[in-house]
Amino acid sequence: MRTRRGLFTIAIALSLACFALFGNFGPSVRAASSGRTLLAGSIPSWANAKNYVKAANPNDTVGFRLYLGWNNPSAVEALAQAVSDPHNPSYGQYLTPAQFRQQFAPSQAQVNAVRSWLRNQGFNVVYAPTNNRYVSAEGTVAQAEAAFSANFGMYNVQGLTLRSPSSTISIPGSIADVVTGVLGLDDSAQFVHTNHAVDGNAPPPPAFVSAQPCSTYWNEKQAVGFTNPYGTGPLPYAPCGYTPDQVKGAYGISGYDGSGQTVAIIDAFAAPTILQDVNQWSTNRGLPTMKSGQFSQVVAPGTYHHPEAGLKQDPQGWYGEETLDVEAVHGMAPAANIVYVGAPNSFQDLDAALNEVVDRKLASIVTNSYGFDSELLPAGYIKPFEDTILQGVAEGIGIYFSSGDNSDESLIEGYRTTDWPASSPYVTAVGGTSLAVGANNNYLFETGWGSTTASWTGSTWSPTPPGDWIYGSGGGVSTLFSEPSYQQGVVSSSVFHTQGRTGRAIPDIAAIGDPNTGYLVGETQTFPDGSVKYAEYRIGGTSLSSPIMAGIMALADQAAGHPHGFANPLLYSLAGTASFTDIVSPVSPVAVVRANYVNSVDASAGTAYALRTMNQTLSLQTTPSYDDITGLGTPTKTFLSALSH
Repeated sequence: MRTRRGLFTIAIALSLACFALFGNFGPSVRAASSGRTLLAGSIPSWANAKNYVKAANPNDTVGFRLYLGWNNPSAVEALAQAVSDPHNPSYGQYLTPAQFRQQFAPSQAQVNAVRSWLRNQGFNVVYAPTNNRYVSAEGTVAQAEAAFSANFGMYNVQGLTLRSPSSTISIPGSIADVVTGVLGLDDSAQFVHTNHAVDGNAPPPPAFVSAQPCSTYWNEKQAVGFTNPYGTGPLPYAPCGYTPDQVKGAYGISGYDGSGQTVAIIDAFAAPTILQDVNQWSTNRGLPTMKSGQFSQVVAPGTYHHPEAGLKQDPQGWYGEETLDVEAVHGMAPAANIVYVGAPNSFQDLDAALNEVVDRKLASIVTNSYGFDSELLPAGYIKPFEDTILQGVAEGIGIYFSSGDNSDESLIEGYRTTDWPASSPYVTAVGGTSLAVGANNNYLFETGWGSTTASWTGSTWSPTPPGDWIYGSGGGVSTLFSEPSYQQGVVSSSVFHTQGRTGRAIPDIAAIGDPNTGYLVGETQTFPDGSVKYAEYRIGGTSLSSPIMAGIMALADQAAGHPHGFANPLLYSLAGTASFTDIVSPVSPVAVVRANYVNSVDASAGTAYALRTMNQTLSLQTTPSYDDITGLGTPTKTFLSALSH
């Protein structure tokens, strides 16, 4: 689920200071005729004449949310900064959701005004959350065209036919002061992608099983008979997928189990077998299974349950994402509660899911393994999401996002860019590494995750090693957000020089992500013979890195006896200390031989062999101190104690 988008310019006035103030970040408004106000920043770049196909069907259904801004947004951001800064007297003095709503939520009168206008336009008004963040509504395209004074068209984008307003929408002046954006009128959310990486067919319905030979720990088995382009001895076979004990052993994480903590996971859809799969996987790992009430699945109210035909839906792929996220968190913090908040679609509703988490404070930590391949989205799309993040920060919720799986995105987008929402200055962006774990669960070495591939022909590797680049940890420097204060003096000038600009740099921290040294998960899958059964396979991506760190942060919260909330200011205050392993480029190239079943499930159709390299990171670099592949580095045995003090 990736997209290539053309370059375009977002005209946004940024007011940035301290962390990265974006109180004025959002769609600008200007007067239109007949007492209406244009909502600039409401049209995606792909809704242009080049991609136009035809007018949208006026009878099609459209569901959308009108987002209302916070009262006194500069005070919201100032509060978010104060409670997150260890040097501020207000550090850790978080608001409850009720306190936040009382101080900053739009008034009921403002919500009623929006509702009244929507009803007068003939829409079915569906829902408004208790923080009055948005009003969701449904109707026809014809009603939307009349209400927002814009024609709607259909556009060909990346093999999809997507709908969007064809010109800047407008709203009545009576509600212009409170409405900051409208989400759902266009199909931009079709470009959300998960950040998990698995070779072969995606997990269910088609089954995928890690091929043999593979190693239970680094270099257990050696690939004799294959040319080693990087040395004289045989290459190691790729690990079969590490277990929680191996990951925690390598990072020196011990002594806590996450008791009393709750981690939320946001994805789309909901795997019907998730609980039985997690329990079987836990039994196989020697971990406690989920107790009654320890795991719950929630669908945010006010979301849309009737996806339109022809739009991209990938419930099976998201089932694999949920499996990875839940088993990664449970593996790190087996006693922690997990709340899975699943949007009923793989588009439009992820924003509502995050709002549900922060408005009800369902957890103190939330991990998100999805994002967009660039920051080039309509301002009216970004601003509402950022406001929701700020509420979470003010309430002491740590929000973690995977940094992406396409390195600097240059081979996807055609230019270097960070992923969003990972680039938000108020989330913790988690990058990925390639991790070598020894026979005694000991740390051997780690590199930045960035892989090329070459196939074994029977006598040589083709193409010539290092081969073709396939994936790697996302990072870089934001074009939207300025450098936050917590990064100043830590992010080196070399990062800015390489990227050609200054700004918010990602990632902040890193953990295991490379699928060639990945994590072993278990899931109910459909096999070629029609049987449906539980099986295990190796998986990776920064979709692994983020929930691994979320689980470790649950242990940190338990150790400290309080939530760390938005942890970046604290994490950066520990830069250069023994709390992190500083990941640098290896002295010589590192590679493994990876076996893949041709039919994805067994050796009956043959086994293919690939050479997979590590630390092939395009323009990004693993360097001493902070770098834009691994951030501050990966946790060490002193990480939990350092955060506890």
